[in-house]
Amino acid sequence: MNAIKPEIHLHKGDLPGGLNFGDAVAIDSEAMGLKTERDRLCVVQLSAGDGVCHLVQFAQGEYNAPNLSAVLSDPKVVKIFHYARFDVAILKRYLGVDCQPIYCTKIASLIARTYTDRHGLKDVCRELVGVEISKEQQSSNWGAEELSESQLVYAAGDVLYLHRVRDALQQMLVREGRAELAQQCFDFLGTRAQLDLEGWGDTDIFAH
Repeated sequence: MNAIKPEIHLHKGDLPGGLNFGDAVAIDSEAMGLKTERDRLCVVQLSAGDGVCHLVQFAQGEYNAPNLSAVLSDPKVVKIFHYARFDVAILKRYLGVDCQPIYCTKIASLIARTYTDRHGLKDVCRELVGVEISKEQQSSNWGAEELSESQLVYAAGDVLYLHRVRDALQQMLVREGRAELAQQCFDFLGTRAQLDLEGWGDTDIFAH
C-alpha cells in the first residue's frame, strides 16, 4: 500500500470553527523536546483518517485555542494517539484540557504484538498498514516561526494512518482476549499524565 499524499492545512493559533472529525480523531503533538516541564508545545496535528491533516501552530506563550480545546475535550470523540502519555500531559499543561476518551496505539501494540519489541509508529505502520513513514524531521526545530514543507509532511504522517492502525490492533486485542485490559490502560492515561506533570514521571508508583 502506498503512502497517502496528504492534504495539509496549517492554522496559526487555533482550528477554524465548524470542523468535524467524526467520532474518532487522530492526534499528535510536536514540542521543543520531550520534557513537559521544560519544553513548550509547538504544534498539534489532527486527522479524521481521510487523508486530510489540520495542523495548529502555536507562538510562544499563546495557547488560547477554544476550537481545538473543544475537540480535545469532547467526550463523544475518541482521541487516537501513539504514545498518548506524552501528548495527553503536554496538552493538559498548555491548553488545560483533559483528553477523554483515549485510544493509544502504542499501548495497544505492546499488549497485542507480544511477538516483537518494535512498537514505534514507523514499525507499526509498516507491518499493519503496509506504509513506510519517515521520521527524519522528528528532532527538528518545531519552534521555528515558519515550518518547512518537510516538517509539515512529517507531522501529517504521524496522524494519517492512526485510524487504520487502531482498527488492526483492536482486532488483534479482541482475538487474544486482551481488549478489556487495553481499555483499562487507556482509561488510566489521564491519571498517568497528571502524575508526570506533578513530578512522578520517573517513579514506579506500583513498586514495592
